[in-house]
Amino acid sequence: MTLRSLLPRSLRTRMVLLTLGTILLVQAATFATVSHYRKQFTEEVAVEFTATTIRTLRAALAEIPAEQRPGFVRTASQNQWHLWSRSLPSDASLEERRPARENRHDHRPPPNDIRNNLRTFVQALNRRLSDDTRVALSRGPEPRLYISMLPDADLDESRRNREWMVIPLDRIAPPVATPLIAVWLTGMGVFLLLAAAFSWHITRPLTRLAKAADQLAAGQPQRVTPSGPSETRVLGERFNAMLDTLEQSAAVQRTLLAGLPHDLKGPLSRMWLRIEMMEDATFKEGMLKDVQDMQRMVNQFIGFVRGSDPGSYQFAALDVNTWLEEQVAAWESTGSPVTLVRSSAQPLTLEADRLAMGRLLDNLITNALNHGKAPVEVALDATKDDAIITVSDHGPGISAERREEALRPFSRLDEARTLTGSVGLGLALADAIVKAHHGTLDLGQAPSGGLQVTITLPRLKVL
Repeated sequence: MTLRSLLPRSLRTRMVLLTLGTILLVQAATFATVSHYRKQFTEEVAVEFTATTIRTLRAALAEIPAEQRPGFVRTASQNQWHLWSRSLPSDASLEERRPARENRHDHRPPPNDIRNNLRTFVQALNRRLSDDTRVALSRGPEPRLYISMLPDADLDESRRNREWMVIPLDRIAPPVATPLIAVWLTGMGVFLLLAAAFSWHITRPLTRLAKAADQLAAGQPQRVTPSGPSETRVLGERFNAMLDTLEQSAAVQRTLLAGLPHDLKGPLSRMWLRIEMMEDATFKEGMLKDVQDMQRMVNQFIGFVRGSDPGSYQFAALDVNTWLEEQVAAWESTGSPVTLVRSSAQPLTLEADRLAMGRLLDNLITNALNHGKAPVEVALDATKDDAIITVSDHGPGISAERREEALRPFSRLDEARTLTGSVGLGLALADAIVKAHHGTLDLGQAPSGGLQVTITLPRLKVL
């Protein structure tokens, strides 16, 4: 897998991760902000309000006779609270005065107990109360809150803190209950899924456009369907307009390349006729050579126009083993130094245009004979997914830094090739035919030192 093929997936992944990361960061910041202000509210407002309420309640009980206080508390609280007229029970503790030995594991409340959330509140409340009023939490199995209700401040120390308001905490739900957390997590998950879908909706047109750009670079242009936000739709429309412009330019180029050789055929035929009527052997030989070069140029133009138009191809199953043997045998029958040095042991089938494939191989062999050095060696190999055809010569080859240039139309490497009627379309035509068959063409160095052309074509999957 090439780097280019990884770009669409990488773009989509980065977009989704960026969106989800932003959402999680915002949620974390929101949660931290809410926690901060809730803590500030608890420490400042709730503690002060509760301290004032305790002072008011204590002052009210001070006006009631001692024997009527328990009944008053039960009546006012609808039998939920009661008055403890003794010292603080052993299962309760003042949070800021707890001995170290009371931090044992067996005295800790369960994880979901309301006392875990009230402990800091009780400590802050005890610090805020300036008189002898104290607030304590139970440590036993039943969660309770104890508030000292000593009405007479002039009593001696032995009688202080002997009346406690007992408030059960069973009916008080924790600040963040488990169902609430589950609802929050579910909503968060739904929100993340919506964000992922939105990111996918944005990145899908971009990945399609990136894939279409890769296909255009590979010589297989494909239009895209404008979709997504307005910006990506406009981008898709501009891309399609660019393809239309390129197609028009290619059509004009094909028309020019096809029309010019056709117009030259008439004058060339007349020149052939006049040359045959000449008696001067030396002049006749020179003219024949020039006319042959011109005819070769015309043939190259015509071959390039035909081979670079994938719309004219007729694809069908092609037995590469048999086809390659027939092609090389045809060259050998004319006395050309072309040899099939290696063939695949397993049968290989391609979905290809037979005429275009024949034009491809003939072009490479002709190029090797004219610009390289005999003999020309042809080989057929196979991988699990591809058929590999190599054509090698024994000439000087092409330097690595100029191989990409050699594949361009009308490129002629003068120092590496002779100029015997070539217009620089041979390798460009071969590359166009290979791309039309969804393959690749690579230039390298043969073991003999000459040029080696490697053609990789996808095999036809036979079910």
